[in-house]
Amino acid sequence: MKSFRELRVWQRAIDLVERIYLLTQRFPREEIYGLTSQIRRASVSVPSNIAEGHTRHHLKEYLHHLSMAQASLAELETQLEIANRLKFIEPSQLNDSLREIESLGKQMYALRNSLRQNLKHPTPDT
Repeated sequence: MKSFRELRVWQRAIDLVERIYLLTQRFPREEIYGLTSQIRRASVSVPSNIAEGHTRHHLKEYLHHLSMAQASLAELETQLEIANRLKFIEPSQLNDSLREIESLGKQMYALRNSLRQNLKHPTPDT
């Protein structure tokens, strides 16, 4: 693939960012520089790292950025759990978001495994 925009995992990560921004619009105003900002930054980090990694010239760098994207998903999951406990989101919103995060995480894991195989068995293009 020539562009990270063609990656389904990147497209789904962008969808997640949109979902998170809509979800956090309802957070209390006093959280704008607190949890709201943290959650939004974690969500934005996911597609950003996928894109940055895809544009790197070395496969190990790509894998590193995918690892950072995966870590941002875990951070986002934790922050959403906190938001739920503070009653900023409903349990159903948390569950929907967690399902989406889990699915995206599995997709990223599959991409990382595929890339690792290329690292073990490089082709002339790799």
